[in-house]
Amino acid sequence: MSALEHVLIAGQWTASVDAQGSFRAADPTQAEAIGPSFPVSGAADLEAALAAASAVAVELAAVPAAQIADFLDAYAAAIDADADTLVALAHAETALPTEPRLRSVELPRASGQLRQAAKAARSHAWTDPVIDTAAGLRAHRAPLGKPVLIFGPNNFPFAFNAIAGSDFASAIAARNPVIAKAHPSHPATSQRLAQLAHQALLASGLPAAAVQMLYHFDNALGLKLAGDARLGAIGFTGSRVGGLALKVAADKAGVPIYAELSSINPVFMLPGVLAERGAALAQELFNSCMMGSGQFCTNPGIVIVPRNADGDAFVAAALKHFSEATPKVLFSQGVQQGLEQGVATLLGAGAELLAGGNAGDGAGYHYQPTLLSVDAGTFIAHAEVLQTEAFGPVSLLVRADDTAAMAALAASFEGNLTGTLYRAADGCDDDVWQAIAPALRTRVGRLIANKMPTGVAVSPAMNHGGPYPSTSHPGFTAVGMPAAIHRFTALHSYDGVPEALLPVELRDAAVAGLQRLIDGRWSDAAVGTSA
Repeated sequence: MSALEHVLIAGQWTASVDAQGSFRAADPTQAEAIGPSFPVSGAADLEAALAAASAVAVELAAVPAAQIADFLDAYAAAIDADADTLVALAHAETALPTEPRLRSVELPRASGQLRQAAKAARSHAWTDPVIDTAAGLRAHRAPLGKPVLIFGPNNFPFAFNAIAGSDFASAIAARNPVIAKAHPSHPATSQRLAQLAHQALLASGLPAAAVQMLYHFDNALGLKLAGDARLGAIGFTGSRVGGLALKVAADKAGVPIYAELSSINPVFMLPGVLAERGAALAQELFNSCMMGSGQFCTNPGIVIVPRNADGDAFVAAALKHFSEATPKVLFSQGVQQGLEQGVATLLGAGAELLAGGNAGDGAGYHYQPTLLSVDAGTFIAHAEVLQTEAFGPVSLLVRADDTAAMAALAASFEGNLTGTLYRAADGCDDDVWQAIAPALRTRVGRLIANKMPTGVAVSPAMNHGGPYPSTSHPGFTAVGMPAAIHRFTALHSYDGVPEALLPVELRDAAVAGLQRLIDGRWSDAAVGTSA
């Protein structure tokens, strides 16, 4: 067996103490192993990482905010400077297009998130200070004082990578050590990001064990780690089955877990908008479904279409796009098998196959663009099964006879990350909107008008979250600073504590640029002033 790549534990790149095996990345276009061999860590590696992170948690929580921000900014700059290498690695391991996806969209998003986290850290914006002078109470959000374990997904090698993505940036901004569990679909990409993070960390003077990374470990060990009370929190992006298993283990130990699990992202095509521009919307749906081969948590998995002439024309136009398209490359054999199972489940529950439905020919992991259809009554009768996520270039059309049927469909959905309503520009759909939106609003994290859900802006106003089962908690977002940081914080209250012993954002003196709720009024002034 060839030598295994080193893991990042306790501030050093070191050989796995007890590797339980090895794996290599695969070229999805050929289904062939590529790159070096990486270790599957055993219990000793996990214990070493957890012990090292726990040992520096209190020290990291006490470092100046500017030092954390400097690290995040330096890491972002290193990622941008190393774009050629990173993009080449990610392309080889995921088959995602170099342009525009990796180089011009996802990599800048990753470095941009790090910079936004740095800005939030430097300004203390994530701490939400509250001061009640009459009661002698002061409170804010603070570091957990324990490590955060982050599981990265397969579909975003940069922007959600466990060692560089939004979860990572959020946990570090709140001054928590991170143990990153890379995804085995892109180990060399994760390794390179970890090397850049490690270099920036050492240069910043932060504790060397504040950032650690393991490539892979057995599911049973992952559950054991998730249930270790030495953890402060867990961030997870991936399958519902995997995330819920981790949640069971974490709940037993009282470890908060913020898991993004699955979403079908219902899209409602209202009658007037189809009459206005149905052909263009069919193209828009197809483009969105094919983006990243449909391997997005915000892929439009279900589209509600009126059963009328304009709806029929929309379906015919969409069917033409799907039927004429070539099979799309998927990340792995596991993704392909899961997609095949998902489509079979939908067909078994009463959906009709309109186009696709099979793996592509030849080498590699492929699947045909697939369009299915079902009537609203059948969907409502079998709503749980027909909301099965088909992770790939697949969409299910649901034909609705009238507004009442659309409203009933909206009320039948599980929790989702997004819900979309397409309405006509002249306002003729607004009564239909009002009939559907109230039920849909309570079932989605982000309500969207007149655009597909696949784009996720990195904005303070973004909610990349939603009701269960799209996530494990409806009150938090995985994207957008400073809100995303709140997941990895604890609420600390101080009762009668002398000012000199308080955290800086709770003292009487103003903190530049920071709004504090002082005696019921938001202010950036010092306590006791009228400004």
